[in-house]
Amino acid sequence: VTNGGKTTLAKKLQKILPNCDIICQDDFFKPESEVETDQRGFKLYDVLDALYMDEMVKCIRSWMNNPAHSCVLTKEAQTASINPKNSEDVYILIVEGFLLYNYEALNELWDRRYFLTLPYDECKRRRSTRVYQPADTPGYFDGHVWPMYLKYKNELEENASNVVYLDGTKPQEELLSHVYNDIVQELAKQRE
Repeated sequence: VTNGGKTTLAKKLQKILPNCDIICQDDFFKPESEVETDQRGFKLYDVLDALYMDEMVKCIRSWMNNPAHSCVLTKEAQTASINPKNSEDVYILIVEGFLLYNYEALNELWDRRYFLTLPYDECKRRRSTRVYQPADTPGYFDGHVWPMYLKYKNELEENASNVVYLDGTKPQEELLSHVYNDIVQELAKQRE
């Protein structure tokens, strides 16, 4: 969901996990001139066609082929409960975005799937506090953003498995703790 806390959560995880990188879907938006406009005049940013998804897949696969090349070990990770000395061969890539699980070419790559949700009123309130380039036009949230979120969320619920739904209204530290502990458990399983 837009403004659900995806980027904030990803950045906080990166600070406390060893050998962790982030790829953000927002970095793959097409320029405004290449984004289609619907009959109401809304730029259709909340659809897969607004993104260079093939480039994103290439970037993810490139990281997977050589994660150590791009990995930066932060000071925070050095003091985290996962000891980097014991995890030199473990690399974590967080791929953060809003249409990740609806793109077939990515579905085989996920070890974990987290989906932040927000109720309509909270989502609209948060969205109204953000400044976008280009700016949201009047009616854009109700006419495009929210309907696309519901459409893709319904598709996800019908087609994807192993998705952990997270309530984006929960405190950030609670969400961070939940996801961090889940990742720690997964890393422990991989070491067994």
